[in-house]
Amino acid sequence: MALASKYDPSSVEGKWYQYWLDNGFFRSLPDEREPYTVVIPPPNVTGVLHMGHMLNNTIQDILVRRARMTGRNACWVPGTDHASIATEAKVVARLAERGIRKSDLTREEFLRHAWEWKEEHGGIILKQLRRLGASCDWDRTAFTMDDIRSRSVIRVFCDLYRKGLIYRGVRMVNWDPAALTALSDEEVIYKEQQGKLYYLRYRIVGEDGYAIVATTRPETIMGDTAMCINPNDPKNQHLRGRRVIVPLVGREIPVIEDDYVDIEFGTGCLKVTPAHDVNDYMLGEKYNLPSIDIFNDNGTIAPAGELYVGMDRFAVREQIVRDLDAAGLLEKTEDYTNKVGFSERTNVPIEPKLSMQWFLKMDGLAKPALDAVMNDEIRFYPPKFKNTYRHWMENVKDWCISRQLWWGHRIPAYYASPTDEGTSGNVAPVVILVAETEEEARAQAAEHPMLKGRSFTLRQDEDCLDTWFSSWLWPIALFDGINHPGNDEMRYYYPTADLVTGPDIIFFWVARMIMAGYEYEGDKPFRSVYFTGIVRDKLGRKMSKSLGNSPDPLALIDQYGADGVRMGIMLAAPAGNDILFDESLCEQGRNFNNKIWNALRLVKSWEVSDAAEQPDAARIAIDWMEAKFCATIVELEDDFSRYRISEALMTAYKLFRDEFSAWYLEAVKPAYGQPIDAKTYRSTISLFEKLMLTLHPFMPFITEEVWQALADRQPGESIMVTQQPHPEQTNDRLTADFEVVKSIVGGVRSIRLERNIPNKESLTLQVVTGDHNEAYNPVIMKMCNVDTIVRAPKDATAASFMVGTTEYAVPLGNTIDVAEEIQKMEAEIDYLEGFLRSVMKKLGNEKFVANAKPEVVAVERKKRADAESKLALLRENVAKLKDNA
Repeated sequence: MALASKYDPSSVEGKWYQYWLDNGFFRSLPDEREPYTVVIPPPNVTGVLHMGHMLNNTIQDILVRRARMTGRNACWVPGTDHASIATEAKVVARLAERGIRKSDLTREEFLRHAWEWKEEHGGIILKQLRRLGASCDWDRTAFTMDDIRSRSVIRVFCDLYRKGLIYRGVRMVNWDPAALTALSDEEVIYKEQQGKLYYLRYRIVGEDGYAIVATTRPETIMGDTAMCINPNDPKNQHLRGRRVIVPLVGREIPVIEDDYVDIEFGTGCLKVTPAHDVNDYMLGEKYNLPSIDIFNDNGTIAPAGELYVGMDRFAVREQIVRDLDAAGLLEKTEDYTNKVGFSERTNVPIEPKLSMQWFLKMDGLAKPALDAVMNDEIRFYPPKFKNTYRHWMENVKDWCISRQLWWGHRIPAYYASPTDEGTSGNVAPVVILVAETEEEARAQAAEHPMLKGRSFTLRQDEDCLDTWFSSWLWPIALFDGINHPGNDEMRYYYPTADLVTGPDIIFFWVARMIMAGYEYEGDKPFRSVYFTGIVRDKLGRKMSKSLGNSPDPLALIDQYGADGVRMGIMLAAPAGNDILFDESLCEQGRNFNNKIWNALRLVKSWEVSDAAEQPDAARIAIDWMEAKFCATIVELEDDFSRYRISEALMTAYKLFRDEFSAWYLEAVKPAYGQPIDAKTYRSTISLFEKLMLTLHPFMPFITEEVWQALADRQPGESIMVTQQPHPEQTNDRLTADFEVVKSIVGGVRSIRLERNIPNKESLTLQVVTGDHNEAYNPVIMKMCNVDTIVRAPKDATAASFMVGTTEYAVPLGNTIDVAEEIQKMEAEIDYLEGFLRSVMKKLGNEKFVANAKPEVVAVERKKRADAESKLALLRENVAKLKDNA
């Protein structure tokens, strides 16, 4: 077929992706093959493709495509996450644009809007992944709030509650005043902030003196219920047993003592606000202090605060400082840097707050999950993340799983109250029931001792479950393992093979999936976890919309092609290390596509002759390329076994660019206007096909296009379901010999370049001293345009070079300027003599020789030997030129 003069990704990628879909190559059903299962880290339904997705999904696709091509039944399950906080915020914002407030809607009305938004936007990112070439089994696409996953979540909540692992209680939580919901510890990001340290005066009751407290949050003094000092602090002994007055508020509070207080911080006096600080809460519990919750859910001051009611917390900070100063109760302020917790989703400072929430006990769940990773039953790549994981798991806290949202899995807890008050006149009791459905809850209530035979009301808890409570079941729920334990697909596909994710969600998701796997399947959810790095720009900054340094992945694909972008991002992506992404890498990927395409055009342009004899040079080159290919296959298998995916790409890339394209094709291509022999052509096509197979997982589109063009294919054939070449017996001697050939060819070409000798002019190559393998003469003669290779004394006019210990020379006759040549050589002799003196000085230093590592000394001795060898050769050449001048 006629080939375009230039490779055009836009005309190729859509065509082949549809071909793969039409032929069902992405689909997987259980069969007799070994399964290879990957579950996608479900992107938020609010999301669009960004560079982190590009990296993560390119790696997954490489692993999945390679698995298919090594005979395994690859199943890559896609899906999306409902993302409670982010999605609800999007819906609220869209409603606001229409003049509708969430508070004006019923829950059911709001959810109708949310589902509309999800249907409109929820599939965008999965469609975008197709542009990347992602070979997911799209028929299995799941959503964390679809029927199967929702039933799984509710069933697990009920089961854990029955086991006594889920409980409800008032605890200090991280409160997001923008999203109006509690957050888990892992959803809080701590950022360094430049602020102030305010020194406030608390009058000591019964005397004129003051106790000075240093605080970063003067707006919380309305919630103070004690002052605390360290009993071992000599400078505050006068405060023992005293009471102080909260400034502006006028409330008397006791001075308590606890060695928790840091004597060196501030003045050694700590204001205790149990309702609004985690550590203060613990002191409050320990000393039975009252808690005054001064904040509304939106971060404004509540009536309980008494002062500044209705004002925003940060406006209060500014005002209260002015008021304290005016009242003479502000001692001083200092610049201060501290870490402030921010909501991961809304990026507002969180507020520690006492709140009634649902919690999951984690200690028992964590033990088998910790052991699995520490014992390498689940392997981390790179393994450095094992320590991070261990530290968190050994210090795990109970998980706050309730969220004050409407979009999400509603907590299956019901509150039943009798409608008759009984005869005692007491307030009617509330019975908490946990059930998968309202009908089950009613049945439970009807049999409950406090409600049996009585009429009652039933209402469901208003809260939703944390988004991660659904995604921690992802590998199990995707195969419906919660609702139908041990079903055929679960037995076949679980545990999954590899999880590809970022280390930033090692606690949110990875650890919790491992816990769920052992709790509900008695087995690990995956065998390996590959941690990607963070994609940064070439200045090292994390890519983000706010910095404007993150390119649009789809625009990159439009410009460079999907293969070019995949290759560009993988060239800079060693496991676990941050990726310094530069768009020039995509350009490098596009250029490599063009090199492959030009190689195809070259090979397909050759006229093939059945009658032509195979040249010796071609025969040798074929044997060498086959040996080189076998050695590279072994290297690739090793790279993949250690999840060195970036290195594997570079290995395959160099094989094509440096060996096949730069050396092999040059060695076998026929002379201008001449046909190529059929035997060499068949071998070339075969090698080209095998090279495309090794590159296909990395660059699926161009490899399919080239593979299809290399030979006549039947309908339904595809490179993606063709088996990868298996490692064969390597020939290390042949590949090593050919490296010598390359050096010889390189030496002759350098002489041509330095002397401006045209390539069409034939040369003679002399073997002056040392060993030379004449078996490779045909390749050398062809690739250098050398008509004769002879063992002979060096011609007086020859330019020479060394390959190992063998000296070669190219007689130049009248083509050189003798005086200029002598001048060049003498300049090089001067340089080498200076270099040799510096090496000899180092080797003459007895302390250096005695104390340096043996390998370092060996390097210096080799430098000396090489310099002496080159100097001897140069001096000999200068002498000969002068003798013949």
